[in-house]
Amino acid sequence: MKNTNVLELGRAIKQLQNLNHRRLETGLNEIATTLAQWDALRAIANNPGASAHALAEETFQTDQSFGTLATRLIEKGLVERCPGVGRALLHSLTPTGRSILEQGLVVAHRINEDSFGNLTAAERAQLLALVRKAIA
Repeated sequence: MKNTNVLELGRAIKQLQNLNHRRLETGLNEIATTLAQWDALRAIANNPGASAHALAEETFQTDQSFGTLATRLIEKGLVERCPGVGRALLHSLTPTGRSILEQGLVVAHRINEDSFGNLTAAERAQLLALVRKAIA
């Protein structure tokens, strides 16, 4: 079957993503957050003034899911929300939210080093280039 390698590649990528996400989830539990929460903090910090819709897209969520998540982050004192233009809601990190984001970056760096530690720097660069090429 001609598509066997493509199917195997798709499954291998999904397997790697799943393994990496499970490791990140476990590591982020150490700082009392989840991967979804930390990713939302990262998206908010990296996209100042972005709408909730844009942040939902950035975090691979629906608008409704991101809204629910943002509400939880507000309740935890990690995010503030204020009105933007029209019906848009703008999000920003509180000092506590920024601290959790920074702690999570340390955890994510450690986990990703572990996940990709068996690859050389050149192999990591090549893998990144190939994944970006496939996405484009």
